[in-house]
Amino acid sequence: MSDYQGFTADERAAMKEHAKEQKKAARRASREEKAAEAVRDVLAKIAEMRNADRVMAERVHAVITANAPSLAPKLWYGMPAYALDGKVVCFFQSAEKFKARYATLGFNDPAKLDDGAMWASAFALTEVTPEVEGRIAALAKQAVN
Repeated sequence: MSDYQGFTADERAAMKEHAKEQKKAARRASREEKAAEAVRDVLAKIAEMRNADRVMAERVHAVITANAPSLAPKLWYGMPAYALDGKVVCFFQSAEKFKARYATLGFNDPAKLDDGAMWASAFALTEVTPEVEGRIAALAKQAVN
């Protein structure tokens, strides 16, 4: 017997945000316009975050865009994400969004992080120090190479 209660309110809200993002992206005209507006959307979403989440998201954004310029910023389920050929490679999930203890830097299937039979695809973030920035930079580069 299953105890499944359905999606949480936070999960439903994220799905609604994703549907809005998809509709908005479909209305944009040129590829350049889509890219520019996607960047503005990501920066606006980061600006809405509170305190530590905002600071970490700003640093993650700066590190990823500087070290993996082939990744295009976009919103994904209401989170800042970075895509290659339209497929989300990595994303930042604020702690506040899902009332978690820590923020998450996650990587999806297109990320080339393979390391044997098992490897990490998500990392907990409590602070983005210079050392953490270096690790994020290396992961971003590896993800697209």
